[in-house]
Amino acid sequence: MAKARTKKRTHARAQNASAASRTSASKNPKSMVLRAGASQVGASVSQLVKDVRSMMEPDTAVRLKERKSNRLRDYTAMAGPLGVTHLMLFSKSATGNTNMRLALTPRGPTLHFKVENYSLCRDVERALKRPRGGGQDHKTPPLLVMNNFNSPKADENSKVPKRLESLTTTVFQSLFPPINPQATPLHSIRRVMLLNRELAPEGEEEDSYVLNLRHYAIATKKTGVSKRIRRLDPKEIRNKDKNKSVIPNLGKLEDAADYLLDPSAAGYTSASETELDTDAEVEVAESTTKKVLTKRELQRMKSGDKEKAQKKLNSTPGVEKRAVKLVELGPRLKLRLIKVEDGLCEGRVMWHDYIQKSDKDVNKLDQSWALRKKEKEARKKQQKENVERKKQEKAQARAEGKNVPEDEEEDADMYDDDEDWLSDDYDEVEAMAKDGEQDDDESMEE
Repeated sequence: MAKARTKKRTHARAQNASAASRTSASKNPKSMVLRAGASQVGASVSQLVKDVRSMMEPDTAVRLKERKSNRLRDYTAMAGPLGVTHLMLFSKSATGNTNMRLALTPRGPTLHFKVENYSLCRDVERALKRPRGGGQDHKTPPLLVMNNFNSPKADENSKVPKRLESLTTTVFQSLFPPINPQATPLHSIRRVMLLNRELAPEGEEEDSYVLNLRHYAIATKKTGVSKRIRRLDPKEIRNKDKNKSVIPNLGKLEDAADYLLDPSAAGYTSASETELDTDAEVEVAESTTKKVLTKRELQRMKSGDKEKAQKKLNSTPGVEKRAVKLVELGPRLKLRLIKVEDGLCEGRVMWHDYIQKSDKDVNKLDQSWALRKKEKEARKKQQKENVERKKQEKAQARAEGKNVPEDEEEDADMYDDDEDWLSDDYDEVEAMAKDGEQDDDESMEE
């Protein structure tokens, strides 16, 4: 049988391209938006999770299906292989409060927020006169804008310490890939995620950490051009929604001038068509492609006609004025930071909004956490010794000619050793977390 031919020239290029895309995509942060207790949060929180996933696109699991039997360990075990860096968990307490946890994998920290109020995307669309469709906006990550995250009067002894502000700023900045102003094209930035912190009035100390989240789409239009002419511009047509008809019907007109010129305004377009409801006007350089020099042009540059060819190569692109307008997409969230934990949804409490402990209590907690860590390392060492001993016994039995069956449970234990940063006592930790949330709710009701 003849040997199959392998396409080295084309396939090698495709493999290199895919490898390059994988390496570039692996650097971007990825997130999972989850429902803790999928059947207990209710329809509104489930829809809120879908809206937050749409806001976090494209580097998030949009079609993730949670089950009632799924636990946090199931998601953290797959976070490493899938390259997930952030977990956003929405849950509902027994008293009806909606909570959100923002955790960094694999070792934390975890920020616990209480969702004081929220609005879904459909509610925001109903409130707008001209809501914006999805289109191609969610193919690129949004631009993150943070305001008032660092208060000028904060220090280490205040109610909201300086280190907490720095930690919260770092966690939210790592949600999306960084933007290089020199290399990032402007047309790729189509959405804005705004985080605004509510500061206390002047003369008062900060007693809470409250964030307001808004999600907008960036709409740009040419200024000084009538609406009728913009409808015939190919660039404007590409930015419109494909489902809507943007090409005007000129079948009933005798001349295109009848459409472009408004007879009621003495032959000119009306002034109302040129005015835009906008926030600002910016000057943007038109995107032009540079021409690659041919062999003849290169020879001219070498022979002495260097200035003429260089001018042709470095021709300055035109500049146009565009009006920038923000259209809200939703959802809206008002988040109140309750506590910060050292680990991934577990660990030592680094800061709490309601509970203040003395130095003596803090030292006692540190000693208890050090003891738990020491016991965990001892269990890990003992488990590793048991696995090695069983391996040696199996190898000795095989050497003697005995038939030894494969033990799948042992392989699972070995896998748990590799992923030992997960909680060994997850049920206990989950119960502690629920008790902490109930204590928080009781203190809030008081």
